[in-house]
Amino acid sequence: MRSRRVQSFVFPTAVAFGLFAMMETARTAPAESAKQRVFEMRTYTTEEGKLPDLLKRFREHTTKLFEKHGMTNIGYWVPADEPRSKDTLIYLLAHDSREAAKRSWDGFRTDPEWTQARDASEASGKIVKKVESVFMAPTDFSAMK
Repeated sequence: MRSRRVQSFVFPTAVAFGLFAMMETARTAPAESAKQRVFEMRTYTTEEGKLPDLLKRFREHTTKLFEKHGMTNIGYWVPADEPRSKDTLIYLLAHDSREAAKRSWDGFRTDPEWTQARDASEASGKIVKKVESVFMAPTDFSAMK
């Protein structure tokens, strides 16, 4: 009889503690993941013939402004094969978190240096036709975290 009494107490208590632990994990998981470094892959498609103008703007202004606003420049690429080699820039940034990325982009977009560089580079017409952004979290086996 005694073992049944212990069992009837231990099992529900263990379940309650397990549920509490799961709830606590769920409650704290977003805060922890918010602090995880994330990468952002951006792909820019330019208007016809404007890729050299975009590359110049990045070379002379944009990458420095990204750093100023807390973004880490990882790499910049142009596809090796046509037709995308004529109108596409792909680059990778790192951010301390998604929240940090939002703050960085908000600061960048309103930076007078950026608006001046953008406006000057687009004096003879719009450069970028399309922007795609993908946020990525590193896997546990990724060399880069």
